[in-house]
Amino acid sequence: MTTEAPVQQQTPSGPDRVFEDSVVRIYRCATVVKGGQRFSFAALVVVGNRNGQVGIGYGKANEVPSAVEKAIKLAHRNLINVKLKGTSLPHQTIGRFGASKVALIPASEGTGVIAGASVRAVLELAGVRDVLTKSYGSSSPKNLVRATFEGLRNLISKEEVERLRGVTISD
Repeated sequence: MTTEAPVQQQTPSGPDRVFEDSVVRIYRCATVVKGGQRFSFAALVVVGNRNGQVGIGYGKANEVPSAVEKAIKLAHRNLINVKLKGTSLPHQTIGRFGASKVALIPASEGTGVIAGASVRAVLELAGVRDVLTKSYGSSSPKNLVRATFEGLRNLISKEEVERLRGVTISD
């Protein structure tokens, strides 16, 4: 329901790579049974090292801590490397998922992260410090987080463009 403060954790891949996690949203689901209602929970979690690596996870369980733990494990499996240009992004991009679109626009140094809570969690844990964002369509946290993740995944660096096109690009 609310965004929690990031918690530092050691990852299974090594003690030198410290990742933080942020719970974006906890979902409660109820099913009606003979004796009343039975509740289950789902957690949407973002994991990142604030230095170009970020992952998202969605875990479901009968208790909140178990759901968060599952989501963190899934997020560690879904880690991607984000191409950064200084404290911002190399170019403008649009991430799409479901009925949501998120526009990620590079900003000059000192601007900060101008984004809603769901998008902000992904960008901050990825290490982006200066960016402007605009979301279109569905405002569901699940879709916004996935759309932001897809936008970051689609970024390419200047060196990759030069290599693919066989030309040199001047700033």
